[in-house]
Amino acid sequence: MKPLPSWLDLHNEEVVACRLCPRLVAWREKVALEKKRAHKDEEYWGKPVPAFGDPSALHLIVGLAPAAHGANRTGQMFTGDRSGDWLFRALHRAGVANLPQAQCREDGLRLTGAVIAASCHCAPPDNKPTNEEIANCRPFMLRVLAARPWRGILCLGGIAWTQLHRNLGTPAPKFGHGAWHRPDGGPKIVASYHPSQQNTFTGRLTEPMLDAAVMAWLDS
Repeated sequence: MKPLPSWLDLHNEEVVACRLCPRLVAWREKVALEKKRAHKDEEYWGKPVPAFGDPSALHLIVGLAPAAHGANRTGQMFTGDRSGDWLFRALHRAGVANLPQAQCREDGLRLTGAVIAASCHCAPPDNKPTNEEIANCRPFMLRVLAARPWRGILCLGGIAWTQLHRNLGTPAPKFGHGAWHRPDGGPKIVASYHPSQQNTFTGRLTEPMLDAAVMAWLDS
């Protein structure tokens, strides 16, 4: 007998079908057709990227948006780019991910006890979704927040930090790597610099710093 779809399956069906933002629809599909030279023989996903992880999770990770030639190509959050390499290594060291790296959905990456979602589910030009585009994705994030009794939420980057607090209806403390708080007895919210090349190549974010943020997130 086929198992019933989980809340995450049902949620992702609606995410993938979304065409609400004309600019993002045009951009993600343009990128999927033109491709990057290194991936010219691959079939790009080119759709909104669904949330990814364990439906029974109690810990949530919130990023900004899929990378044009990363998750917009692979169809799996943080998979196939250097930001994901950093994140999955940290999650693997913490025992959350079964693999330290994933280049495609078929690699067999699994998360235990965690879900990865995004403030914006479509790849935006210059990695910068507009406020309106983020607002259009807000119902998806609200549904994720209501789906589980989350104990810990890890925000990757300042936009994720700000939007997460807005969605929870609570004031956001000043963003800074390692900052955390637990508003009104809710989930522990932890801030981390985003593992983008801009941060990792410059040394603004190191692997020990990311490990510390992950462990603070799990310690909830």
